Amino acid sequence: MAGQRARPVSSGSGGVGGSAVPTANPGEMAATVTRVRDAVRRHSLRFERAIPLIASENLLSPYAKELLISDFHSRYAEGLPGERYYEGNEQVDEVEEICLALAKRLFRCSFADVRPTSGTVANMAVLKALTEPGDLVGTSRLADGAHISSASFGAFGLRGVKPVYYAWDAERMTIDVARTREILRAVRPKVCLFGLSLFLFPMPLDELRPTLEEIGARGWYDAAHVLGLIGGGEFQDPLHEGCTVMSASTHKTLPGPQHGILLGSMEDSEVVRRLQGGAFPGVTSNHHLNAMAALAVSLAEHIEFGREYARQTVANARALAQALHDRGFDVLAPNLGFTRSHTIAVRVEKEGGGERVAKRLADSGIISNKNLLPGDKSPKHPGGLRLGTPEVTRLGMREKEMERIAELFEDLLHRGKSEAEVARAAAELKSGFTTLKFCFGAGEAAYRYYDLVGREPS
Repeated sequence: MAGQRARPVSSGSGGVGGSAVPTANPGEMAATVTRVRDAVRRHSLRFERAIPLIASENLLSPYAKELLISDFHSRYAEGLPGERYYEGNEQVDEVEEICLALAKRLFRCSFADVRPTSGTVANMAVLKALTEPGDLVGTSRLADGAHISSASFGAFGLRGVKPVYYAWDAERMTIDVARTREILRAVRPKVCLFGLSLFLFPMPLDELRPTLEEIGARGWYDAAHVLGLIGGGEFQDPLHEGCTVMSASTHKTLPGPQHGILLGSMEDSEVVRRLQGGAFPGVTSNHHLNAMAALAVSLAEHIEFGREYARQTVANARALAQALHDRGFDVLAPNLGFTRSHTIAVRVEKEGGGERVAKRLADSGIISNKNLLPGDKSPKHPGGLRLGTPEVTRLGMREKEMERIAELFEDLLHRGKSEAEVARAAAELKSGFTTLKFCFGAGEAAYRYYDLVGREPS
């Protein structure tokens, strides 16, 4: 019409007027939702039938899982309890105060912050608090078991700090103390990070503590893998062995939600302020309140059941390592009892290498992961496997089941049985271990799919 400006018309592909709202055929999106739900159901069924040996995975209790789908999921609570930037947080504050008190009790410390949303985010908060770009930070190499957050392409690179690598004793799978003392004295890093993703033995904190004090470096411990073992009294106690702060994820040997935590016993209020600021506003905004509530439940459960669970987790790892060693597998550190944690490392180059073996095991109903070992060059094609016992222990397996799992490895990798044969045997073994232990609500189906709606979308 004359005098009226024509309105831009979208081309349907982001032309004039902005992107068009995508359209769908009738029923297309409902069918997509059904496909997604079906994939998750099949995943749950797969793990119900499989032997789960991922060292970094575990299972939530029903009481913790319940809170993940609560209204806490939909809310914001920036800041500290009592000092929020949003209204409506009275119950959030109550739960977070409980969570903080439980964390301090379990780890016998004076400081806790449960706002990091993962272990890597917790590490980023520590870097924000204790370092400046360009600082030197001591750490282990990836091939020696370090986590990717300490790499130049991870959180270290993001913060702009430069790694100083410790000397490594590949036979003992730990830091070479004498040579590392020389490195630290020569380079004098500002912070020294201790902690691994392939974590077999405690870090030599007592031996290195005098050197850290001599050069004025703070000790920082990444306890992501061994947090539940520390809380259960089955590993070392970093906060009482000279470390300023401990960072961790909360879903490995601590059977909690996927979340993060900071812990410390420092008396310096400025360090506390910086760590809190590192968490918020440094690296988090809202801190996933549903997971924080689930963490409170998981901490309470670990206070109640954690000592027995941690003890059995380590016993199972040592039993599995010994059983594999007895069957001709190259399990690392045999002279030291293989492990003092939940994890074992197996060199499988003669069986085809870590990548190929992990895939064959997965096709046989045994879930593991390929892993770099000392001397390996390629993370995509490493010579090793990392195996862990947190989940099978959570299901009630003990030493005799570790013997049976080792037999399945032997059947597949040394005796030439087919993937299908081993998968049937794995499912038979697993059929007796599909409910949760070491928690409130023990006996609940571990891999239950919770159908909240009862129908497919339409």
